[in-house]
Amino acid sequence: MPTRPFEVINAQGHRLSGSLEMPEGIQRGWALFAHCFTCGKNDLAAVRIARALASAGIGVLRFDFTGLGDSEGSFADASFSLNVQDLVCAADAMEAAGMPARLLIGHSLGGSAVLAAAGRIASARAIATIAAPFDVAQVLHLLDPAGLARLETEGHARVQVVGRPMAVGKAFVDDLRAHDPGARIAALHRPLLLLHAPQDRTVDIENATRIFLAARHPKSFVSLDDADHLLSKREDAEQVARLIATWAAPYLPEPPAGHPLAADAEAEETGLGKFQLALRSGGSRWLADEPATVGGLGSGPTPYNLLSSALAACTTMTLRHYADSKGWPVARIRTAVSHRKDKSASPPDVFSRRVSIEGPLTQAQREELVEMAQRCPVHRTLEAGARFEPVEGEPPA
Repeated sequence: MPTRPFEVINAQGHRLSGSLEMPEGIQRGWALFAHCFTCGKNDLAAVRIARALASAGIGVLRFDFTGLGDSEGSFADASFSLNVQDLVCAADAMEAAGMPARLLIGHSLGGSAVLAAAGRIASARAIATIAAPFDVAQVLHLLDPAGLARLETEGHARVQVVGRPMAVGKAFVDDLRAHDPGARIAALHRPLLLLHAPQDRTVDIENATRIFLAARHPKSFVSLDDADHLLSKREDAEQVARLIATWAAPYLPEPPAGHPLAADAEAEETGLGKFQLALRSGGSRWLADEPATVGGLGSGPTPYNLLSSALAACTTMTLRHYADSKGWPVARIRTAVSHRKDKSASPPDVFSRRVSIEGPLTQAQREELVEMAQRCPVHRTLEAGARFEPVEGEPPA
């Protein structure tokens, strides 16, 4: 699925770097993701969760908070309150781009940030947190004691944060201590999903209990079994995405009404851009589109790209079948196909192929295999032409 850059200008005028995971298939809505403390938009958990949600039709914006990753500003001058402001600015930018953030998702301190920002994001319909601390000041225990002591006396210090050196200012610490989590959570008035691992050694599960008790209904809690705090295992991150997608379904816009079609392939508009389509065929799903130069998003192959792909696939499969039937030592086959139009000729469509065959073959065997490309079923279909039955239209739903 495609990933697009998406920039946000925060309240201080700094450019925040974001990545937009475009939804695969029919769009179910948009989510805004807040990464964990000192991590970033390219943190493994952030990427895996966002892409898994996109595969379920939920587009996701993940971005770097001020002073982190590719975003402008200084982390030493940042604060939890500024992170909350960054989230509000990101949600405003999504709204302006026609992608309202219906779902807010936060990991670790990012979970606390979405809880604090939710009341200022009118588009938000539901909130999900992953391993979030109840009291944001709890993150102070992640700072090494010596660095924290220097911070208190000198006003700034370079400290170790989960093994990484970071420049932190005293204003950051003071800001963390100033927040009232209980009142903030009680005032949410939005559905809340808490995901937390019982064995989390960074933010213990008692934090989830305190958030759950402070929140009003509807609220849900799911235990993440043996996952670690950073969701370092791919399967844990993907499980989180599946749980969120299922739980959030009632709070996201209804997908466009449609009727399943008994067909070899199906294409349906996603509602993004002028030409983007969700394709379903052979048990798989992907996107088709047109280049930006003709009004598309460039998010997938064009119809002629797909036609060329069919010829490339069929040619390669045909050569593999023939080589195996002969018992020839073919290691790998690769077929490249190009399409062009020659308006001075008839028919005007011209396909060209280049076949690469790896293996200790004789020249005669190679020539025989290349000749077999002409017998590929898709080649024969294109060469002979086809008949078309009348197009059937469905009655209005």
